[in-house]
Amino acid sequence: MLHWTLVFLVIAIVAAILGFAGIAGAAAGIAKILFLVFLVIWIISLISRRRVV
Repeated sequence: MLHWTLVFLVIAIVAAILGFAGIAGAAAGIAKILFLVFLVIWIISLISRRRVV
């Protein structure tokens, strides 16, 4: 999931450089959402590991 976040971030940066503001904004929004989902899943996995041990 972190891989897809970085892919959309690169797409947003390239689109912003080329002047495509709409595509850049959409790609940046998707990257933010994917990063937040990644963080939530990562925190849940850390919590679940500590309970088992």
